[in-house]
Formats: sequence, C-alpha cells, structure tokens
Amino acid sequence: MAEHEGSVRVDSWIWSVRLVKTRALAAAACRAGHVKVNGERAKPAQSLKPGDEVRVREEGYERVVVVQKLIRKRVGAEVAAQCLVDNSPPRPPREFVAAAGTRDRGAGRPTKRERRELDQLRGL
Repeated sequence: MAEHEGSVRVDSWIWSVRLVKTRALAAAACRAGHVKVNGERAKPAQSLKPGDEVRVREEGYERVVVVQKLIRKRVGAEVAAQCLVDNSPPRPPREFVAAAGTRDRGAGRPTKRERRELDQLRGL
C-alpha cells in the first residue's frame, strides 16, 4: 500500500479511497465547493492529516468520513475501507429523493429568488 507520512492532497485522497470515480471529478468537486474538510470549503491541493473530517456532497446526499490513513494511490475496496471511518447518515430511499424540477418550456433560467426557494425545498 502506498502510505505517506506527511500529508496528502484532498482531491487525491478522496479518489484513492473511492469516494469519487476519477481524480478529475475529485478536483472538480473541490473547486465547485462540494468537498469540506473540518467544516471549511476545501481546495483540491489542500493537505489532509489523520483525524480530519471530510464531507463530500453527492446528488441529494452527503458522505461524512474521518481520515484514518493517508494514501496516494487508488487501492482495492477492502484496503480503502481501512483508511477511513464512515460516519455518513443512511441514504434516503429512492422514492423519497426529490426529483429534479422541470420548468415550462421558454420560461428561461430561474431567478436568484426562485433558485433560493428551490434549494430550500430540496433541503440544501
């Protein structure tokens, strides 16, 4: 296993422990603000250390994990599970996940006010 003593980039780590499919998606999630380390928004190159809490937001669901070991290379699922403690809440059943709203054709983009109301409805 490729273990590292000092620190590891957050985008590399979340890819290594299989929270995202590709390293590029991990970096994009960080840039978009979907990754938080200890409650703060994380940039892709931010360093992680054991004990840090990492939150990765997916579609209507948030994964909450605590760093156990630092790794740089992608490893098998069993080894990856040893590198983190998963404190995520259980996933909501599919029928309870709110479907993406559809807008009337020609209605244009939602206004800022409509966007806030949509986010409030979705619980974001």
